[in-house]
Amino acid sequence: MSWLFARLLKAGRLRPPSGTGAQQSAQYIRGKPPKDKIGALESMFVLTVMTLSILGPSGWILSHLEDYKSRSD
Repeated sequence: MSWLFARLLKAGRLRPPSGTGAQQSAQYIRGKPPKDKIGALESMFVLTVMTLSILGPSGWILSHLEDYKSRSD
């Protein structure tokens, strides 16, 4: 079976065609410098808000887990 794989690889049938897919679409990506500079204070504020919005609810649930276990509905 390995000889078949080696022959197909040499024939080029198992290789992806060059110049297609991600390589071709990357040619159209152009970068520019940012219009406005973002300061350290703004970055820290955004990171803090994102951290609290993601970890806050899970922390609340974990800290009140015993209350949720003792409820009898």
